[in-house]
Amino acid sequence: MNSLGNVPRVPRRLPSGSPFVMVIVIVVVILFLMLFARNFFYAFERVDEQEVGVQFQGGRIKNVVGPGVYTDVGLFVQLVRVSSQAIPFNVQDQEIITKDKQRIGLMVSGDIFRPNISQADTIQALWAQYRSIYLQDDLARSRMQDQARQAMKVCVGDRTFDDNVVGTARDVLRQCIDDELNERAKNFGLRVENLVVPDVILSGAVQSALDAIVQSRLETEKAAQDKLRADAQADAEQARQEGEIRIEQSRIQEQARQQTALAQLEEQKVAAQRAVIEAERANELARVEAERAVIEAQKQNELLAAQRDIEIAQALAIAAEEQAKAQIAVETALATLYAGRPEYVQLLIAQANASALKSTDKVIFTPEGVTPTLVLPGPGIVPTVDTTPN
Repeated sequence: MNSLGNVPRVPRRLPSGSPFVMVIVIVVVILFLMLFARNFFYAFERVDEQEVGVQFQGGRIKNVVGPGVYTDVGLFVQLVRVSSQAIPFNVQDQEIITKDKQRIGLMVSGDIFRPNISQADTIQALWAQYRSIYLQDDLARSRMQDQARQAMKVCVGDRTFDDNVVGTARDVLRQCIDDELNERAKNFGLRVENLVVPDVILSGAVQSALDAIVQSRLETEKAAQDKLRADAQADAEQARQEGEIRIEQSRIQEQARQQTALAQLEEQKVAAQRAVIEAERANELARVEAERAVIEAQKQNELLAAQRDIEIAQALAIAAEEQAKAQIAVETALATLYAGRPEYVQLLIAQANASALKSTDKVIFTPEGVTPTLVLPGPGIVPTVDTTPN
């Protein structure tokens, strides 16, 4: 006979109409309906502060809305969010030819902005063409980088090397690129702000040539100042000596200036050390004062505690005295009564004696000075005095 643990278990089958199967069918139907119904409504969809919402119905733009919470019901309705935050970009081109056939490089950076709620018409007009640019930051950045390179070539190519590189010409160049790039960005419904040209890149050959030009100009100016070298050798020598004197004077002045600066630094160092010492001293005095205040507060607390203990003891003594007075007040009143009313005392004595006698007590009267004979109750003995009440 098999034990209970070896009896094989027969799996139970759920009947086809069991509640469990019905629940599964209902859940599957609900999920299917939810997936299918998403094409016909959306509820409580939020558009944040930095976004623009584009509402669609039947595949066409129905409305462009600002920040808020939206619900819609219809045939194939949808809400798409477009970010209005800045998209930073930077682009570099090292091979740009100027109007006078010089080669330079530029670096440009700025921020790209998509249309906002005030440009709802632009979104509706250009959505079909540039939807991916409005939804993908990388694609918008890449497209504007290409347009920036083209704007850089246009602005640099219309100007000479000096007009692109020297002095305030860089600000004019930056404004030109900004205007050209924003004009191109309008085609996509975008705009570019905060555009800067942080660096102008010169090749090694161009840099060497520029240095040579500058050196040549310096030498020409020096020759002009020295006038004719052959005719003014003495003036040149004098100018050289004067230059050496000026250099020596400048060196002496610089040494004096440095010594003055060192003296000022040393003075500031001493003042700082003095301030630190004074601060430490003030902190120590404050600490001692704080400790003294704590000790005084502790002593004051102890004094207050002692005074309270004395006051409590005095109150207890007064209470004990009043209690004693209350206890002896009755006895004093009785003593006064007894002293003024002796007959009342006799009455109390008589009552006390009467109350002391019981029905079984025996009273024997004898002459004064005679010892009474004790009579013990027993057979044949009768009471001398009957104290039993009638």
